[in-house]
Amino acid sequence: MRPLADRMRPQTLEAYIGQEHILGKEKPLRKIIENGDIHSCIFWGPPGVGKTTLALIIANSLKRPFFQLSAINSGVKDIREAIAKAEKQKFFNSPNPILFIDEIHRFSKSQQDALLGAVEKGTLTLIGATTENPSFEVIPALLSRSQVYVLEHHSLEDLKKTADRAISTDEQLKKKNIEIVEYEQLIRFSGGDIRKLLNCLEIIVQSQDTDVIKIDNHLVTESIQQNIIKFDKAGEMHYDLISAFIKSIRGSDPDASLYYMARMIEGGEDPLFICRRMIIAAAEDIGLANPNALLLANNCFQAVHHIGMPEGRIPMAECVIYLALSEKSNAAYAAINAAQALVRETGNLSVPLKLRNAPTKLMKELGYGSAYQYAHDFNQNYVDETYLPEEVKDHQLYKAQDNLNENKLNKWLRERKQK
Repeated sequence: MRPLADRMRPQTLEAYIGQEHILGKEKPLRKIIENGDIHSCIFWGPPGVGKTTLALIIANSLKRPFFQLSAINSGVKDIREAIAKAEKQKFFNSPNPILFIDEIHRFSKSQQDALLGAVEKGTLTLIGATTENPSFEVIPALLSRSQVYVLEHHSLEDLKKTADRAISTDEQLKKKNIEIVEYEQLIRFSGGDIRKLLNCLEIIVQSQDTDVIKIDNHLVTESIQQNIIKFDKAGEMHYDLISAFIKSIRGSDPDASLYYMARMIEGGEDPLFICRRMIIAAAEDIGLANPNALLLANNCFQAVHHIGMPEGRIPMAECVIYLALSEKSNAAYAAINAAQALVRETGNLSVPLKLRNAPTKLMKELGYGSAYQYAHDFNQNYVDETYLPEEVKDHQLYKAQDNLNENKLNKWLRERKQK
């Protein structure tokens, strides 16, 4: 039997719930669809807000051939095959087929490049869906040829309306006498995601042997307790797991770090979210004690972005073990916090004249750049100079911590200051 979320997928704009800011009466996307045309576009929004459904509705409304790829398991070969099919579908004045690419942010640059020619020629109309900011994840050439539409989390009313519609219209649920008496936990577990809401509702109904079901907060919690990660990626469990993950790395425990990462992977967490957190941990908690940690974490992100899952879990495991076993220092993190606090406290202090640029004669006459000592003119490329504004010249913002690498860096500076 098809899952409830699939059975309840709306087929028309009238049945589509939410996104009134782009689909309401006289709103931009609705007007374009009603006028019978659609341009290449990117749907940007969190999971479960109806990106795929909207693409299908557009194709049905405009009677366009519809091809779908998932960036998780598609390569350049799949893209070329889809383009070839689109070319075969196009005869005389027939409308362009629609190629829908789910999670387009997971495509590499070469994969996105493969789409450009077909989009430019009008062989097909591209609709991409992404949970990530397309400004960073979609190549500029493709982005410039697409209109970006932002889809928002569903409101409480949208979620309630969806649940009520499911129990009153779905052929399977209508066979039972179902009443929702409390919505709070049902909505909390959904995290604004309609697909998760319907999955949650289906699990609750399947867990009951009776035909009369009153859904309250207690029943919701009890029914999905074993599936809490899958339904709570945007709630408390999501934050508890990532917090435990970061603190385990900071605490130099590779086993706990691996365990919490595995919990998140098994729960369906976006692996790139986990990789971004490892980059932050490498800079914040390891920092100058081992600068290679930041390079490895960034390379891990790139590797997972290129190869996807499940193989991506292997470089992720390598990275998290390395981070957990690295020496730790938060000196850089503390230093930038101290620097920003000093700036907020002292305001815009004047840059010393000797450090200012002097591109004009007047600036030189005013003393800009005068008395500046060029470090490379001195022994070991170092000169004992004051660079901070006069008012804060005695502030020490970076305070080294006791580890092999920072001790080495500080020794270098002390030796030069003593000469």
